Amino acid sequence: MIRIAICDDEAPTRAYLASLIRAQDCPCEIVEYASAGDCLADTREADLLFLDIELVSDRLNGMELAGRIREQSAMTQPVIIFVTGYERYVFDAFDVGAFQYLLKPVNEEKFGRVFARAVERIAASRESPRKGRVLTLQSANISRTIPLDSIYYIESSDHKVVLRLRDGQFTCYAKIRDLELELRDQFFRIHKGYLVNLSYVAGYSKGSVTLTNGDRLLLSKYKYQDFVKAYLHFLKRGAGL
Repeated sequence: MIRIAICDDEAPTRAYLASLIRAQDCPCEIVEYASAGDCLADTREADLLFLDIELVSDRLNGMELAGRIREQSAMTQPVIIFVTGYERYVFDAFDVGAFQYLLKPVNEEKFGRVFARAVERIAASRESPRKGRVLTLQSANISRTIPLDSIYYIESSDHKVVLRLRDGQFTCYAKIRDLELELRDQFFRIHKGYLVNLSYVAGYSKGSVTLTNGDRLLLSKYKYQDFVKAYLHFLKRGAGL
């Protein structure tokens, strides 16, 4: 059973999305919100959120609501699928960690494909809360789900990020500060341009961090003490201390 939220200020759109969800082969609970305020006021956690970007009847639009949700690191983060009538919002959507976007009017066939992938991601995250965690990002028209344990580090490059992986690299539109918030229990921002997977730290000095693949990255002097604390805490947690 998964809990699905729909946030859209148009009742017909909410009803249509709910009908598409019920047509899928997936046991679920659906809750609807007519505004960002209503969504934020509900303390129940959602696994999947269909979110309209232009919530014209509210002080917060969908993008701002998604940002608020991503800042709440203590809660279970929902898979967010934006529903919009405008393609110009696409890259902004991925800045807040959106899984995918659907253009209005929503195509039933595409909805089914996107919904199935979202459910797969939710199932994967439930199987192993830590080791099985994944990160789903978008590059052009390609959506890729990447296990966290396959990422050595993430590098900021202009308005993109480059994921340095065990099997190569992946470049996408995202903000490193958003990824830092989402991944902070396993990754640490050692420099404005680097977010490091603590699992692959082989050693460090006051000026650099060396990873198990041999890469050496710059460690900011302003980050050194916090990095050492975070790394030692990570090791103790892994040892069950």
